[in-house]
Amino acid sequence: MMHNGYRGANSAPTQQPLPHPHAPAEPDNVETSPKIGDQVAKTTCYMCACRCGIEVHLRDGKVRYINGNKDHPVNRGVLCGKGSAGIMQHYSPARLKKPLLRTGERGSGEFREIEWDEALSIAAERLGNIRATEPKKLAFFTGRDQSQSLTGWWASKFGTPNFAAHGGFCSVNMAVGGLYTVGGAFWEFGEPDWEHAKYFLLFGVAEDHDSNPIKIGLGRLKARGAKFVSVNPARTGYNAIADEWVGIRPGTDGLFVMALIHELLRAGKIDVPYLARHTNAPALVIKAPGTAEDGLLLRDAEGRILAFDKATGGPKPADDPDLSPALSGTFEVEGRTATPVFQVFAERYLDPSYSPEAASERCGVPADTIRRIAAELAHVAFEQAIELPVAWTDTAGRRHETMTGRPIAMHAMRGISAHSNGFQTCRAIHVLQVLLGSVDVPGGWRFKPPFPKPIPPGPKPAGKDGGKPMTPLSGMPLGFVSGPEDLLVDADGGPVRIDKAYSWDAPLAAHGMMHMVIRNAWKGDPYKIDTLMMYMANMAWNSSMNTDETIAMLTDKDEKGDYRIPFIIYSDAYFSETVPYADLVLPDTTYLERHDCISLLDRPISHADGPGDAIRHPVVTPDRDVRPFQSVLIELGARLGLPGFVNEDGAAKYKDYADYIVHHERAPGIGPLAGWRGTQGEKIGRGETNEGQLDRYIENGGFWHHELSPDQRYYKMANRSYLDFAVHMGFVPKADPIVFQLYSEPLQRFRLAARGHGPVVPPEGDRARIEAYFDPLPFWYAPLEEAAIATADYPIHALTQRPMHMYHSWGSQNAWLRQITSQNRLFVHRELAAELGLADDDWVWIESINGKVKGQIRLVDGVEKATVWTWNAIGKRRGAWALKDDAAESNRGFLLNHAIGDLLPPDVNGKRYSNSDPITGQAAWFDLRVRLRKCAPEEAGFTEPQFARLPLPPNLQPAPDVLRFGAQFKEAAR
Repeated sequence: MMHNGYRGANSAPTQQPLPHPHAPAEPDNVETSPKIGDQVAKTTCYMCACRCGIEVHLRDGKVRYINGNKDHPVNRGVLCGKGSAGIMQHYSPARLKKPLLRTGERGSGEFREIEWDEALSIAAERLGNIRATEPKKLAFFTGRDQSQSLTGWWASKFGTPNFAAHGGFCSVNMAVGGLYTVGGAFWEFGEPDWEHAKYFLLFGVAEDHDSNPIKIGLGRLKARGAKFVSVNPARTGYNAIADEWVGIRPGTDGLFVMALIHELLRAGKIDVPYLARHTNAPALVIKAPGTAEDGLLLRDAEGRILAFDKATGGPKPADDPDLSPALSGTFEVEGRTATPVFQVFAERYLDPSYSPEAASERCGVPADTIRRIAAELAHVAFEQAIELPVAWTDTAGRRHETMTGRPIAMHAMRGISAHSNGFQTCRAIHVLQVLLGSVDVPGGWRFKPPFPKPIPPGPKPAGKDGGKPMTPLSGMPLGFVSGPEDLLVDADGGPVRIDKAYSWDAPLAAHGMMHMVIRNAWKGDPYKIDTLMMYMANMAWNSSMNTDETIAMLTDKDEKGDYRIPFIIYSDAYFSETVPYADLVLPDTTYLERHDCISLLDRPISHADGPGDAIRHPVVTPDRDVRPFQSVLIELGARLGLPGFVNEDGAAKYKDYADYIVHHERAPGIGPLAGWRGTQGEKIGRGETNEGQLDRYIENGGFWHHELSPDQRYYKMANRSYLDFAVHMGFVPKADPIVFQLYSEPLQRFRLAARGHGPVVPPEGDRARIEAYFDPLPFWYAPLEEAAIATADYPIHALTQRPMHMYHSWGSQNAWLRQITSQNRLFVHRELAAELGLADDDWVWIESINGKVKGQIRLVDGVEKATVWTWNAIGKRRGAWALKDDAAESNRGFLLNHAIGDLLPPDVNGKRYSNSDPITGQAAWFDLRVRLRKCAPEEAGFTEPQFARLPLPPNLQPAPDVLRFGAQFKEAAR
């Protein structure tokens, strides 16, 4: 059943919108809901990655007011401060006005305005020469855009493997850790069952992410009396309203989780039937030390994984519905010694090294607290289990009359992800959920379609040959590897990609390694590039590690006087810190002036009860000579003659991005949007092109949502009805059950390669690293930078996070949001400050092995004692974003990035690896260790380091003394 109207958008009664948005009439006849404008346009917010529905009230073609769309499945009318302040984002004085071509030195800000035809001709000629000679010499990296299915497809057709997006900065540990364990992940891939959960455990989630749905969900949890436990070094935002705050030391969450697992195993509080049916716990692990089979799963001649059947006393395929599996023991099968995964698993975590006492010493959480939380989890899962009277059928054809739920829900994000041990921590959290039987069950953590996916999901990354002239890649540049043979390495084991993703440095780097592209391109390691093309990526400031070095790399020249990065093309809507370092600037629109596609192929707006997607569409007309980057990219594709972007006669296939959204097909009948397919809009998911598709989305408030039938909503990994639907929609290739992986065989394959087995093995210098970190069971290790430095010299952990009312650089240039926070402070625990002789409002130097930055402190109680933290991206470079020279952001605000390094100290062989997770390449922002030194009186009052003021580009006016909004509407009302 498909519901295109709002009443079916969410199935739970508490998710239904109010019948009307207006306040009741006042007794004195005062109008409390005056008419705001002459038109209301419904679209999708872009003030963060939440993608809420908004209503934009217009008067005389100008934006008058923005409120939440009560019909929208993401926010149901709720809108945060960021979304409401979208007005000032749209009318920002920092908006670029016309294409720019550099005329002076990089960083000088000297440009001349050019016409779009000249800009596109310059870009096409440059890119055309690269494509005709060596396509990998184009590095195309995008930031926080939501059109990665287009940008990745464009890179594939161009023929460069050097494409990546923001995920390697942000959340690749989260994504890959989940996808390789349960076929989905936290954040956009899943959500807590807010309606039924009785116990909620939150790890490392900053309040700018998914903020409105989480706020709504937490409100429902607390109203029902569910317990909310937060695990985070800082007690801010969501953590501040938790029933219990666990102030953990940064980078030790994995050890805390494994201690919980230790206690559950020791008490026998695990869901054995769930483990036997939905995980690889029964699978037999080969025990053959020194051989190429050691640690692999035992298979029969047809390749099916084997388990030991207690009923027959012999092996049987692990997917046999009649299997009575043994979860412990040692067996001889076809001449091999093998043990069930679960026994290997239990032996690992029952070891005393994972006891609460052992964990307490490292993570700073009392052992009694760990034991109590484990007992609470067990009590709720097994003593307060819930049963929904909903019948369903599993993939083996067995009918179940009810749906059993373990009402334990968890959620995690960057606070877990952005550590060099984050992949294994993310895996551990999912494994904890699986042990309790709480994944995709009533009350647990639930998949959002199109997840779950097979483990690991396809496709594999393309570009092993580095790309051939005038030839598309065989697939997409980003993907998922199953073993060493899938890596993008050359015959000598060297990286094929400029960022070294999918190399031995970071084999599972499924989002790429955006944070390494500038350094590697500058250094010419592993090769030199010709052009760096970036979109929406402020890499010269808050999206880089060790910012001053990055700026130096962007401007550095070789012995001939040529820039080491020869050419930089950059697209942004605003005059950010990166614009002055570009050679060609392609000005983007604001989000209210363009089409966007929030697609099931990329980052949809689904929730657990059904898939959904959305669009943005122009609600105002640009008053500047700017173009949406997606449409610019499509035109460049046509000018270059890229396959898929031109017809057989060479003419452009798509007029613009809107035309692409409607007519592009990634597979037969499957395009960017799933709603209103078919010639009359009568189909969903798969169907013919509908010329009126965008109109149908606009009529429906900018979104489409399908509500799953009650029997499809849970157990999606083994639910026949849901999986049949997923096949129709193109989510999965076939309706096979998805088996959760307690033990990750792909990781073991890398370990075997490190031992010299197989056709693809790592270079000698990388073998110990691969052997150490590619453990098929989650394990904890100290963050890499922490392990490599003298921590006594840098005894304090330092973190950054973003406030709920801002998102990256975008928010902290917004006139309304700046009034909330225009200067960030370093938050220091009162006891730590006393030990260091610091007082409130003191200025301090924050020193690390990578550099130092100066900022002002604020004393607080709600932080782990040995940890300091600050808001990220408040600090600005003077002159950027059209801010005044005396702006607090550039004079008193600071950027902790100046002290964060992108490289680790040299290893025993002298090699400096990326400061990243060694498995996925996730940037390890949160591994920073620092010391604090009080400033001398003459040093206080201003931030450092300072850089030369950035001059404004041509025709960008200085910011007014007072930025006003709405005066024209007052005049019109008179």
